[in-house]
Amino acid sequence: MKLLLAGIVLILVVEANAEWYNFPAEALYGARDMARAYTDMVEANYQESDHYFHARGNADAAKRGEGGRWAAEVISNAREWVQQKTGHGFEDSAADQKANEHGRSGGDPNVYRPPGLPAKY
Repeated sequence: MKLLLAGIVLILVVEANAEWYNFPAEALYGARDMARAYTDMVEANYQESDHYFHARGNADAAKRGEGGRWAAEVISNAREWVQQKTGHGFEDSAADQKANEHGRSGGDPNVYRPPGLPAKY
């Protein structure tokens, strides 16, 4: 019975091309990518750069794999939820989420890059 169960699990893993064992590391590194984008945004303190850093953080995290994409989505949604609860506008949150999704789906974050933002970022 154990051998049959092990065989079924092995087939499911191979068929799904699942790399579930990478998910936790991808999520951790994706969260780190999101934190780096946030600290860069705070350090840059550059007007109209918010959407660029949202898109960049999500894009960097998503490049890590499914775990990074998941971490980016959870962090982005939590941040927007907190901002809405603390009185920031719905329109601003919707624009942030659009930039988040753009980055997570593989879009170029430079679409949101404001003119004059230092090349360091």
